[in-house]
Amino acid sequence: MKRTVGILLVAPTLLMLGGSAFAQPKGGDARAKEWPTYGHDSGGMRFSPLTEIKPSNVDRLKVAWVYHMKPAGAAPVAAPPPRNTGGAVGDVPEGTRASMRGNSRFSPSTVTPLVIDGMMYLTTPYGRVVAVDPTTGKEIWAYALQGGGGPATRGVEYWPGDAQTPAQIVFGSGDGRLFSLNAKTGKPNPEFGDNGIVNMNTEEIMRGMPGRNGLTSPPIVYKHLLIAGGTTQENPPLGPAGDVRAWDMHTGKVVWTFHSVPRAGEKYNDTWGGESWKNRSGVNVWGFITVDAKRGIAYLPFGAPSVDQYGGDRPGDNLFSSSLVAVDANTGKYLWHFQIVHHDIWDADLTGAPALIDVKRGGKTIPAVAAINKLGLLFLLDRVTGKPIYGVEERPVAQSKVPLERTSKTQPFPLKPPPLSRMTMSMEDVATVTPELEAACRALMKDLDLGGPYLPVSYNKLGARFPGNHGGVNWGGVSFNPQLGYLFINSNDLGQITGIRDHDMNEGRAIGRGVGNRVDPGGPYEGIGGGRFSIPGKNGSTQQLPCQQPPWGQLTAVNVNTGEFVWRVPLGVTDSLPPDKQKTGRPGNGGTIATASGLVFVGATDDARFRAFDGKTGKELWTVKLGGAAQATPMTYQGRDGRQYVVITSTGGGFFNNPVTDDSIMAFALDGAK
Repeated sequence: MKRTVGILLVAPTLLMLGGSAFAQPKGGDARAKEWPTYGHDSGGMRFSPLTEIKPSNVDRLKVAWVYHMKPAGAAPVAAPPPRNTGGAVGDVPEGTRASMRGNSRFSPSTVTPLVIDGMMYLTTPYGRVVAVDPTTGKEIWAYALQGGGGPATRGVEYWPGDAQTPAQIVFGSGDGRLFSLNAKTGKPNPEFGDNGIVNMNTEEIMRGMPGRNGLTSPPIVYKHLLIAGGTTQENPPLGPAGDVRAWDMHTGKVVWTFHSVPRAGEKYNDTWGGESWKNRSGVNVWGFITVDAKRGIAYLPFGAPSVDQYGGDRPGDNLFSSSLVAVDANTGKYLWHFQIVHHDIWDADLTGAPALIDVKRGGKTIPAVAAINKLGLLFLLDRVTGKPIYGVEERPVAQSKVPLERTSKTQPFPLKPPPLSRMTMSMEDVATVTPELEAACRALMKDLDLGGPYLPVSYNKLGARFPGNHGGVNWGGVSFNPQLGYLFINSNDLGQITGIRDHDMNEGRAIGRGVGNRVDPGGPYEGIGGGRFSIPGKNGSTQQLPCQQPPWGQLTAVNVNTGEFVWRVPLGVTDSLPPDKQKTGRPGNGGTIATASGLVFVGATDDARFRAFDGKTGKELWTVKLGGAAQATPMTYQGRDGRQYVVITSTGGGFFNNPVTDDSIMAFALDGAK
């Protein structure tokens, strides 16, 4: 067998630091004071017990160090393709976006670094995974991937090792490979797969069809198992499976597989009319899996089927699409599911990590899971049974006018908490921030269908629905402060314009025009156009101006013990507007973290700011302008020097395809560098 290998690059810093670079932390709570996995704990709470940085001194935060991800002599980050500027401003055309996903050098980094045993680990947009000193930012080792796909843009996972295998850093790539590297040296584990690399694109997954199933998010470790989903295609409908698998960390062999689309003879196969389940792509976990380590339960948040804007070829509710599924983490055996969207034609993926929290109600403590998707509907479920804690009702929704489409007559809505995003849209809701914006938006809205989350894709015209493909709440998900009982959620209010029309089968392949207008090239319909529900920014600004009244992005605290909002504030500013109108809130990517001192840290917005809020009141306490948008989730840790650091990735880019302007990992500490 021909081996695919990576290159290990050892920086001079490693020799200078010697053994001290790998000093083991002291004290039983040392690991908790670092950041050992993407969500800080396997349940994804993103809560740190650190208290050095607190509301009374957070305004003293200054830059402690900066690590530039671009190595010397590396090719420059490629300029993104032009926007689709049809009837509304759009994003990168879908065909181009698909090719971009396979080469991370075209994508801004959204990485959240890990810090374990005095080492920081992260992926970069330059095809490298690196270890740096978390107190100085100096590079210790670097591993360069060889081949077509860069490392997952959101980060890596850590396995502590055992008597058989030393501690490992594990991650996936955009072209469907899993890597296992020695955490201290960066050298591939020769016992894992083929010299440290496992091919995820096996025959069972590929099924002899074109496509791939790579990783954009880190996997998660449970005991000696590495559990991961993958990023499949959104178009055409048939292709690689979106199954979730577990691999043995010692050997790289598959231990179990959970079929995301039930096969013949399996329970819930009948939710796919006829044989529409066969070779169906999509229904995948491209976000984050969480694990209840005590109970041995893994929580799998699935996305929509392919294609995700038309489902006439897949009658039924289509399980396990847009569902949270609980499985036995040891075996992959199905335990329960909760479908958040039936027969999804809105790309309403469950993207954020299902956060494992406790809800105190009626004198009892309920082990719960917070499930949220792009629609901004938050479902608080009993994590053992899957039953809603505050109740859910099926409500009638608008039905599609597309002749071959059969949408679900009802959709589930939680009774508590309230929706986190706009659920309605009418001409009366047009943005009046400036006369120019109002006039441009009225012209855009003149002939559009307008509506809420379940407005079907318009037929022979365009429609704008809220929330759109981007959310709502995207992969940034939630963080949780167990001391307060508050969930913190940054959300977008961003609409999406879509529409389809009949496709003349004699005219060749159907065309999907506009963002989110994904149609089967061989199917009966083609896209009309569409894009984000916004107009271009003014005075050269890359910030788009949404066409509904602000806020365009918000930060919310939810009391899980009552199901009610505690506070809501706009998150982000529109720099191109007059000073007295800039506090509109902004859409973006990335999420929040919480600390035991009562702080909430968040970047995410496209205004290139990093902020800290008081978790009790929602008051903005600290803001710093960065070199580019921080469309990642931050993290915090205690360094070997005893100081608390807060870290954010700043690269620019983002959901409106803004230019990549930076490539930094920035660490902040009280009074900056020492």
